[in-house]
Amino acid sequence: MAGRWASGTRVVVALCLLLVGLVGCGGRPATDSAKADVQSLLDRRAAATVGRDEAAYLRTGARDRFDNLRAVPLAAWSYHLTGLRRTGDTALADVELRYRVEGYDRSPVRVGRTLSLALDAQGHWYVESERPAKGSAQQLWDQGEVSVVRGADSLVLGVGQPADRLRRYARLADHAVPAVSQAWGPDWARHVVVLVPDSLTGMAGLLGAPASSYRGIAAVTTGETGAPATAPADRIILNPDAYGVLGETGKQVVLTHETTHVATRAHTTAATPLWLSEGYADWIGYLGSGRSASEAAPELHRAVSDGETPLGLPSDADFGFAGDATRLARAYEGGWMACRMIADHWGEVRLAEFYRAVGAHERRAGAVEGALKDVLGTSLEEFTGQWRQYLLAQLG
Repeated sequence: MAGRWASGTRVVVALCLLLVGLVGCGGRPATDSAKADVQSLLDRRAAATVGRDEAAYLRTGARDRFDNLRAVPLAAWSYHLTGLRRTGDTALADVELRYRVEGYDRSPVRVGRTLSLALDAQGHWYVESERPAKGSAQQLWDQGEVSVVRGADSLVLGVGQPADRLRRYARLADHAVPAVSQAWGPDWARHVVVLVPDSLTGMAGLLGAPASSYRGIAAVTTGETGAPATAPADRIILNPDAYGVLGETGKQVVLTHETTHVATRAHTTAATPLWLSEGYADWIGYLGSGRSASEAAPELHRAVSDGETPLGLPSDADFGFAGDATRLARAYEGGWMACRMIADHWGEVRLAEFYRAVGAHERRAGAVEGALKDVLGTSLEEFTGQWRQYLLAQLG
């Protein structure tokens, strides 16, 4: 959350900065000399963060999140100044933070941050506070001291979580990674980073979204929007409220589902409909779970039994988290049943080929139709009809 800073006469300065966009009060562009001085300060603070040099860090300003980051294995950390607004002996610095988690991120994660600065008695800049930039999500260490558990193929980072719980989650993630590789193939990083905040509110903060959007959602996978295949691995973010109440099988299904999203992201594009990306993740998630179709798709089973078999495959709009919960459940179940049908009728290898073929298209229009023809030798109309018959046979 955006921090507040004020002491003495700086209350007026802070209010003035908040109003500058509306009434043009106070703030002015900084000189090149000031920018150079601030960038030098940020470089020293970044080096102290990576080097775990507490004394050097404190020489650059407030302790801030230094303690929260102690356990996080950082390979790189840097600030790049993008804007500086100075008012007297204070300033606001807009920066792009770039960091890599050692052993997991192939490229830097990039996030917007805002730093409050002030001049000391010798005329040197120091950091008073740091917070997410407007419109940017929180990082886990913004929420408290981060605990770290390393698994064989996973790194679990938590805030406000007991160590034994994080270790259990690491074991689940370590089971998910080879399960996904067996079904999808080895062409992905084959390790995951799992973030476990202390509450639903914490999860929402990491996603930069209202908590109401994710209530009841056990986990999500997030990455840089539109990022290339060389971008950092996605983070799997757990909702401790919803994930924590699941049984062990449910926890494993969810974590394997999210790990599938990490594995398939390079082949998941704007051409990929949600019924396919979510259905495929569920298909791998349920492999080996022993769940029957009616057990894994209870809402769709109820609809089919009541004579309300869907006329068409789920649309992207059906997957809205903030909408009707039954509609959302049926969308996920419908996508899973479509992928399950492909695996049953054409084989698991063809299912993965179909997924890749859809994502290889430049745009949504014609992507599914082209892949159905090229990979499965059928049309969308025929496929939809087969899917409806499959629902009746499996769930009726």
